[in-house]
Amino acid sequence: MMRLEDFTRKRYQEVLAQSAGGVLMLVPQNVSEALHQHFMEEEMDLLVNETMLPIYFAIEDTDLLSVYEESKAVSKSLTSSSALEVMFGMIMGSGFQMEAGETQSKPIRDSVIITLEGYLAGQGEPEDLPTVVIVAHYDSFGVAPYLSFGADSNGSGVAALLELMRLFHGLYSDARSRARYNLLFALTGGGKFNYQGSKRWLEEHLDHSETSLLLDNVAFVLCLDTLANGDSLYLHASKPPKEGTAQWEFMIALQEVMNSPPFQSMNFSMVHKKIHLGEELLGWEHEQFGLRRIPAFTLSHLDSHRHGRKNTILDTRAQVDIQRLTRNAQILAESLARFMYKFTRKNIPEDLRVFQGERGVDESRLSAILDWLVLQPRAAQLIDRDHPLLTTMEYFLKRYLSNVKRHVFKADEREPEFVFYDQLKQTMTSHRVKPAVFDLLVAIVIAAYLGVVHQVIQHYGQMYSRFVALIMKPKIK
Repeated sequence: MMRLEDFTRKRYQEVLAQSAGGVLMLVPQNVSEALHQHFMEEEMDLLVNETMLPIYFAIEDTDLLSVYEESKAVSKSLTSSSALEVMFGMIMGSGFQMEAGETQSKPIRDSVIITLEGYLAGQGEPEDLPTVVIVAHYDSFGVAPYLSFGADSNGSGVAALLELMRLFHGLYSDARSRARYNLLFALTGGGKFNYQGSKRWLEEHLDHSETSLLLDNVAFVLCLDTLANGDSLYLHASKPPKEGTAQWEFMIALQEVMNSPPFQSMNFSMVHKKIHLGEELLGWEHEQFGLRRIPAFTLSHLDSHRHGRKNTILDTRAQVDIQRLTRNAQILAESLARFMYKFTRKNIPEDLRVFQGERGVDESRLSAILDWLVLQPRAAQLIDRDHPLLTTMEYFLKRYLSNVKRHVFKADEREPEFVFYDQLKQTMTSHRVKPAVFDLLVAIVIAAYLGVVHQVIQHYGQMYSRFVALIMKPKIK
């Protein structure tokens, strides 16, 4: 048993050397930034390497901390330099026997990944207009699925997408204020499993459909990922956009917005990372679209897909900044508006805002959405067809978008792209036990007590017999 702050690779190797039956990690309810940085590195090591023994995670509470402190005190006494203290610890110390369910994990039959989509039609015939696609994956990931709440990755991306959807619904509800672009929104599943939801969604649109907004004339795909922290925004792309393309124009619009008040203090960078076909895992969601030759990029406050914040059980609500998420959502909304309505610095004031006041980004709404998203763990293994997360997101999409669809994808039976397992949550029982030395001492004490009692009984028995014999003996005259 160890607290999260005590976990290191060296300590883990020591546990292996002790032939321990398992490790119980205690996760604090409030995590400092120092602990966050410390454990992210260790967690990545656990995720990529095979563990040689079961590792359990539990949220700290009063009872668990009491067991931990008592066990720690006994362990300390057993390693003391004082022989008397060691002997006392061996005799009087309490131990705890931890038991978990013995049921073996099995593959979940008929596991699915689900993607939701809906769109806003632009001014004109939808099939004749270019389409801007906005995507965010909704699942989370971490070393313990039931503790993976994914507030920043990617609750922030989902919250930003839902707010953009509401804002542009307000513009598109009036035919006179529609842009000459379709807007297609997608909430994808399996993002933490190589973006399987996007991959299969693309296959369904491009390989199994004759009419689709993704078949022709896609301006670009904008993937949203980890947007609730930092003072920098990075636009990740598989290759730099060419001047004059829609991607280029959006990038310029994004730079213009970030260079205008009140966003001038922020930093913006374009990050170019080629897609390596030999790599088993993709770095960002836009790479699935790039493999199908669809122009795409990902917007994030992280400069690298290898950052530990993308896959950690410490990505909780307390670790995100709702004001920064609100600011980034404002930047996104204004940048998309500048691009789609063809605003330029020549014909508009530098500080023009399309979305403001009652029609602006609503911080309280974003906060409420994020609070709702982190109420339950969102690991892909836990989200089935009837999960309330999906039904609620589908409700939001139907409220603001047209032609909302749910795409359900199963793994290939012969060569499955993903396999989910059950037994992700177990009940562990703690039994207080005394060491064998204590039992031996108790046995010796009892034996000694019985011996003493036996001797006393024998002694007083003999005296009683003599006394009786003395009384019964006839007197001699």
